[in-house]
Amino acid sequence: MKTLRSNMVWLNLPNMPTPVKVLFIGYLLVIGLGLAMAGLQIMLTHGMADGKPGLSVDDIVYSYYGDKNSSKMESMLNGPMKTMGTPESHLEIIKWVRNGSPQAEWDTHMKAVFSQNCTQCHGVIPGIPDFNKFDDVKSMTKVNEGATIQSLTRVSHIHLFGISFIFFIMGFIFSFSVGVPRWLKIVVLMFPFGFLIVDVASWWLTKWSPHFAWLTIIGGIGYSLASTFMWFVSMYEMLILSRNGKIYNNAWENDMLAWGIDLDEPREEG
Repeated sequence: MKTLRSNMVWLNLPNMPTPVKVLFIGYLLVIGLGLAMAGLQIMLTHGMADGKPGLSVDDIVYSYYGDKNSSKMESMLNGPMKTMGTPESHLEIIKWVRNGSPQAEWDTHMKAVFSQNCTQCHGVIPGIPDFNKFDDVKSMTKVNEGATIQSLTRVSHIHLFGISFIFFIMGFIFSFSVGVPRWLKIVVLMFPFGFLIVDVASWWLTKWSPHFAWLTIIGGIGYSLASTFMWFVSMYEMLILSRNGKIYNNAWENDMLAWGIDLDEPREEG
């Protein structure tokens, strides 16, 4: 029998060795900037789906459920692509689409309209329809059914794998924080993963019914608040709290003691 007792008193954010702090701070700075860019990207894409600035329930509905009263082309021109091209060209394209998008008019006139207003991107950027080709344009004149099952599957697995890694590492850093009540630390650590599942599930549910669009906003707000709290607490403890010269106890050891685990009790090794 041997008494086990941690001698890693420094294992907390304020007293962490400087090289480890630099590693953690560098990661948090990059992730913080990345999350800000992700928010901006959402506002510039989904946030304009209804043609109005700012993310709303209608944006979520148009993005995932679609707009059964108009084509994909019209929804895009009235939404994210509203500032691209000219109002006159938009009106021409919408009238042509509503008229059945006949190929005869494409050959004589509409191809030139698309070439002048759209092909600077749709014809150069891989992965989006090529508006130099009639078949690609025609595919956008169908009723707007929202996100496809294929795109939902692709984006869902990317988010679930990628973002969970971000939250795991951020949570790992936050787990060394001091002065945060144990119950609050547990809740904050679990929130991003729970709300990430809600967020991704809401895309599929909204594809089925527009009434679930609120869940997307709730999921996004939930994991954003939790990750923001972890980010600021971690940065504060490493950059500011560490300057008071106080030596704190091992953060993980304190959590174990809070659970009633006495590290001074004799335990068998191995």
